[in-house]
Amino acid sequence: MRLIDVDGSQIGVVSLDKALEEAEKKDLDLVEIAANASPPVCRIMNYGKFKYQQSKKDKESKKKQHVIHIKEIRLRPTIDEHDIEFKMNHAKKFISAGNHLKIRILFRGRQIAHPELGEAVLKRVQQELEEIAKLEGMPSREGRSLVAFFVPK
Repeated sequence: MRLIDVDGSQIGVVSLDKALEEAEKKDLDLVEIAANASPPVCRIMNYGKFKYQQSKKDKESKKKQHVIHIKEIRLRPTIDEHDIEFKMNHAKKFISAGNHLKIRILFRGRQIAHPELGEAVLKRVQQELEEIAKLEGMPSREGRSLVAFFVPK
């Protein structure tokens, strides 16, 4: 096996017994890094310290992640004027908070035969939100509903 020392310098190709002996001399662990390599690569290191540093890096990277929340607003194709204004106020709050927005237009019963009503409502929503959000992709049909995603500009 190819052996790498604590400081990163290569000791060379040695037997397993010799590698274990070197690790015991330095009171450290022998860790296999690349098992599929020819010959396999091992390193002398403090494995507990390595795992601790790795977990610290993982926690730090999770802190810096930005989670995207998707808020959903459900509408009907026969929604009234005041109701759509009320829902658009909520939509504007969601978008200004940095969230993505999912608009779902639900069709009931025979309303599914008139998708143009839902598309008209969706156009109205798009006009209301055009200053602060943009439509992401084309609206899609999911079962008995029409779905569109909006993202902040």
